[in-house]
Amino acid sequence: MKEQTYSEAGTAPQTTLRFLATPTDVNYGGNVHGGTVTRWIDEAAYVCAVGWSRTESVAVYAGGVHFYRPLRIGWVVQAEARLLHTRRTSMHISIHVRAGDPKTQRLDLTTHCLFVFVALDDSGRPTPTPHWQPRTEEDRALDRHAEHLIQLRASVGVHI
Repeated sequence: MKEQTYSEAGTAPQTTLRFLATPTDVNYGGNVHGGTVTRWIDEAAYVCAVGWSRTESVAVYAGGVHFYRPLRIGWVVQAEARLLHTRRTSMHISIHVRAGDPKTQRLDLTTHCLFVFVALDDSGRPTPTPHWQPRTEEDRALDRHAEHLIQLRASVGVHI
């Protein structure tokens, strides 16, 4: 996942949440707690999924979570969620978290992962989601990457 290119050349729907890491987010070591980072990832992916599907959606898979470096309290945090691939009822979303000191305005990658969300109808059952068609070469490469990850999961019995 880390080797994939995520640039401005991509046209996929995306969501960016930006905020400050607060003292209530601290772990015993003085950094942001990993569970808090995971919650931010889930929230960004949820906003992206609901925005695309236009219906309630629920996370059914989270994988490939990589924590590259700690986040400090008081840093600016940016969680970027980007749609990579759609299936009949599901959406594959890549999330990058970047953070840094607000005095420098430099945000470095701290965390990356992939979530799969399923669109739900009013009774809470899976419902078809709009098909997303990749338009640029970057979009197509990320779509192929998502398909590859689907095949890898299926090879070990995970069919999402």
